[in-house]
Amino acid sequence: MDHKLLDILVCPVSKAPLEWNKETNELICRTSGLAYPIRDDIPVMLESEARTLTVEERLKEKK
Repeated sequence: MDHKLLDILVCPVSKAPLEWNKETNELICRTSGLAYPIRDDIPVMLESEARTLTVEERLKEKK
């Protein structure tokens, strides 16, 4: 994930900053509780394509 791109992307639902989860290759928004997939190096920033985070994922500290 390009860190310059990550610095300017925000969650389309909450407008909160995103975190990149390297293991799942997703952009995580703890505020809205959504994880946006990255396909072919392109973030899919559609609410309909996002998955809902589990309670544990929402509470997990940023590494």
